[in-house]
Amino acid sequence: MELTKMSDMTKLHQAVAMGDYNSVKKILKKGLCDPNYKDVDWNDRTPLHWAAIKGQMEVVHLLVEHGARPCLVTDVGWTPAHFAAESGHLNVLKTLHALHAAIDAPDFFGDTPKRIAEIYGQKTCVAFLEKAEVECRDHRHTAQQKGLQLDQRDGDWDAKRKELERALPSSNQSTNKIKNQKRQGPARFSKHKGRRV
Repeated sequence: MELTKMSDMTKLHQAVAMGDYNSVKKILKKGLCDPNYKDVDWNDRTPLHWAAIKGQMEVVHLLVEHGARPCLVTDVGWTPAHFAAESGHLNVLKTLHALHAAIDAPDFFGDTPKRIAEIYGQKTCVAFLEKAEVECRDHRHTAQQKGLQLDQRDGDWDAKRKELERALPSSNQSTNKIKNQKRQGPARFSKHKGRRV
């Protein structure tokens, strides 16, 4: 049974990436696959990421109808909104915003979809995201005040992010290294292999 699920998921990712709406619909109707499955061979992209990359509005709607979560991220924290912004797919961004997706979520490096749109020169997306980010924050604030739970967290990403942060040299380590070098004074090298003495 697991092999069937994995096989269908691979087919689902491929069908979405190729823009084959009919195949996507058939695969989802089988009900044997999870539309939120992250393909590790493609940087943890879900089928919804692929639909956003390709700008496939019908497929985006179909995936969401079958439970696809717009908050899931890739291995570096990109949401479907990041990919839509990069590719200039304004209609996908509008759909994600209408679903109350966190279209202002930063990736691992702190870049929001708006920043990605700026980098790739997607001016219409930037203009939309400037307004949408404010609306997104307001919606989150209102939901919090009312005690409503929003589906805007990817638990897998939260754990992976902490792991990535631990792998980076901390600023304290760098600062301590510089302080230690200053205390020791100028480096003197011996005649043997340029070692510091």
